[in-house]
Amino acid sequence: MNGEQRREKILGILEKQARAAGRTPVSATKLARDAEVSRQVIVGDIALLRAQGHAIIATARGYMMEASPILAGRYVGKIACRHSAEDTEKELVTIVELGGEVIDVVVSHRLYGDLTGQLNIVTKQDAITFVACVQKGGERLLSELTGGVHLHTVACRDREEFESIKEGLRELGVLYE
Repeated sequence: MNGEQRREKILGILEKQARAAGRTPVSATKLARDAEVSRQVIVGDIALLRAQGHAIIATARGYMMEASPILAGRYVGKIACRHSAEDTEKELVTIVELGGEVIDVVVSHRLYGDLTGQLNIVTKQDAITFVACVQKGGERLLSELTGGVHLHTVACRDREEFESIKEGLRELGVLYE
């Protein structure tokens, strides 16, 4: 399989995943295994596909198509939070247990402006897995660049559910007001 065929295969896998119920990212390792190449080759292929205009986003758990059908007809809003790295799991679990999907995290960096990290956290297990990846990999959260202050784009059923999520975060002591 040549590079062009491999990239078509990657697109096919990601598009199929985008249509699946409970959309989950596809890891570079899985794509590499399916294409019988190294993970680094897949990272390069994804960069080329993105440069060609394909709407692929990278998350901590893998790649997925940007167009999110699960957002159709849902309320989407931004929530400002501030907390230490140790409270990240509690924050994310609170959001999903109250019906929200954490789309991303945004920080306003003094030098670079807004920096966005795709999260796509839908379940409690997604939140636990994300935090475990941070801890295992020795990574730093974007919010650590801004003293814990950050925004989340959250999708949920309606405005009432969104306000309920904000109240849950307020009770937790992480809502930034």
